[in-house]
Amino acid sequence: MTMYGAIQEMIDKFHRKVEKDEKVRSKLEGVVKTINIDLKEEQYSLRLDNAQIHDYKEGMIENADIIFTSTPDNLQAMIDGTLRPMKAYITRKFTVKGKLEDVMHLKNLF
Repeated sequence: MTMYGAIQEMIDKFHRKVEKDEKVRSKLEGVVKTINIDLKEEQYSLRLDNAQIHDYKEGMIENADIIFTSTPDNLQAMIDGTLRPMKAYITRKFTVKGKLEDVMHLKNLF
């Protein structure tokens, strides 16, 4: 089983959140960032563009703005809520590379 569907569900949830929450939408207006999700045996990429996720697909984008690295199990635990993102970060269950300003946009995805 791959994480493709679980990530798609997160994207769909993000779109519903942006649609309903003007504050989140305004924070992301005009923001364009590329994101790679490296889960070791699975790799995905997407583009955040003006408060919408586009081009979600398998594979990595060259020179992505943000690179999220973890494992399928740890990402699923964060999605399920059994692993809190801050604890996962502190215990190095995931890493994020990118400019701090860019990385801060990721919190809107969860």
